[in-house]
Amino acid sequence: MPFGAEILTDGRARFRLWAPAARQIVLSLEQKRGEVLIPMEHEEEGWFGLTTDRVGPGSHYRFSVGDLRVPDPASRYQPQDVHGPSEVIDPSAFNWSDGHWQGRPWEEAVLYELHVGTFTPEGTFTGVKQHLDYLVDLGVTAIQLMPVADFPGKRNWGYDGVLPFAPDSQYGRPEELKSLIDTAHAKGLMVFLDVVYNHFGPEGNYLHCYSPQFFNDRYSTPWGAAINFDGPHCHTVRDFFIQNVLYWLNEYHIDGLRLDAVHAICDDSDLDILMELAQRVSSRIDPKRHVHLVLENDDNAARYLVRDKHNRPCIYVAQWNDDMHHALHVLATGEEGGYYRDYTDKPVTHLARTLAEGFAYQGDPSPYRGNKPRGEPSAQLPLTAFVSFLQNHDQVGNRAFGERITELAPPEAVKAAMAIILLAPSPPLLFMGEEWAARQAFLFFCNFGPELAPSVRDGRRREFAGFRQFRDPKSRERIPDPNSRGTFANSVLNWEDAEVSPHREQLDFYRTLLGIRAREIFPRLKNLQGNASRYELLSERAIKVHWRLGDGSHLHLVANLGSQRLAHRDLAIRGNLLYETYKDLAKNKRQAALPPWSVVWSLEPLTTT
Repeated sequence: MPFGAEILTDGRARFRLWAPAARQIVLSLEQKRGEVLIPMEHEEEGWFGLTTDRVGPGSHYRFSVGDLRVPDPASRYQPQDVHGPSEVIDPSAFNWSDGHWQGRPWEEAVLYELHVGTFTPEGTFTGVKQHLDYLVDLGVTAIQLMPVADFPGKRNWGYDGVLPFAPDSQYGRPEELKSLIDTAHAKGLMVFLDVVYNHFGPEGNYLHCYSPQFFNDRYSTPWGAAINFDGPHCHTVRDFFIQNVLYWLNEYHIDGLRLDAVHAICDDSDLDILMELAQRVSSRIDPKRHVHLVLENDDNAARYLVRDKHNRPCIYVAQWNDDMHHALHVLATGEEGGYYRDYTDKPVTHLARTLAEGFAYQGDPSPYRGNKPRGEPSAQLPLTAFVSFLQNHDQVGNRAFGERITELAPPEAVKAAMAIILLAPSPPLLFMGEEWAARQAFLFFCNFGPELAPSVRDGRRREFAGFRQFRDPKSRERIPDPNSRGTFANSVLNWEDAEVSPHREQLDFYRTLLGIRAREIFPRLKNLQGNASRYELLSERAIKVHWRLGDGSHLHLVANLGSQRLAHRDLAIRGNLLYETYKDLAKNKRQAALPPWSVVWSLEPLTTT
């Protein structure tokens, strides 16, 4: 890795820092006898370097820029948080036991998103490791960690990270994260990591002091100047983030990355950073490994999800499908504010289109965005290119009070929605605790210093001023303070709830559906093609969807997603029954009516003569 500190084969340590705005950089070693300063050599194109035998694994260091001491932007570990010294880490010191592990095919993905700090009372990588057997039993095949890159303070969602190579010390040391991943692989679980390449957090980022070329003020973003992916000196900036991707995939054996909000990345290059990043991964990773790159992209840019003639992803394997979530959320809750406006006119039509074609918005005008066109055609893509969910950290935590869907919609509506998500061809994603209908909210929390904390609190409350229920300033004061420790504590899962009714029954429901998915759906998704689905609208609240799967079999869904009984002449159940929300609903294969919030799945296997 060209950035940061490396232990060489001869035992010496090599340090490199890109600081084009600095005249001199000095390595500051923090030793028991006091600070030791060693000038670094000024190299070409703004680089400073030093190789020394005075440093070993565990040594603490900073870079001195004039009178300012700054951490290494490529630090592998920050034992004293973002303002403290960096620690030299020897990657070869950890003894991996997953030499046989090559990952799992994307078709087998069932993702479980979790926040390390609130998933368990311990709030650590080791705490997560203790629950891996539970996740295997649930039917999950991959855990997806919300960002772990070092953030300021003791609490954060992770999207305010400033040192992207350093796992946050609140969660544990690098070797503890590696142990979690190693153990997950031994149990057949993939590990995905959420990474943020659209901005740095507002506290603890020192790059402006010695490397302002990291930023491009030609673009305006919600977080200030954009990261410089297409201006002068952008080559080194682009390489910094590409090296970060390779670092997680190689040094930590991560199986996949979810790139946060790439629509907020500003890059007009002919070969944009998303394309270059994917190309570098393809050229540098063993082709035998299953490595998966996933996007969050509000632009619905289908071009990043294209497949080759063998139906293999050319660039990115999938994108989070907000369209499906929004349509289901409107159907289940009746909410119409914010971006839900785009789905209130015909929510069932939007849902059916996502189930059969991927995106609901494929170049269609978006009322929420001033009727500007949004999205690109996606029906030509296999449905495995779209990750579906009813809850995730955004859709829960970005609400003023962090309510989960079970607090907003009747249980029969939630059950019907999840019966669709868990058996449809698109890979499903669960948000920690939803499988037992966790009572805990997931609130927005952070732990900024006193200069920033009040503005974050007030800004959070201003965000909701446009909503009818928060127009009164007194009502906005009820919104929890993100910096309060209680806000964080109220978001920690209570695992005891999973063992008692009605949570236990909800957990059994998820296990049952994921068991069916593993047995009946996984084996049939390989070679799934685009343009292999169709849908019918049975009423304003009911649909039929048909899929031709990769092995030639046919999957069928009939769903009534309303509170009224549906009578229709064409409710015949085709093939073998897979699942029904109400017992004996499909006993008569020529049903005349469907009860409210009912879902029936059936499968016609490929017949050979």
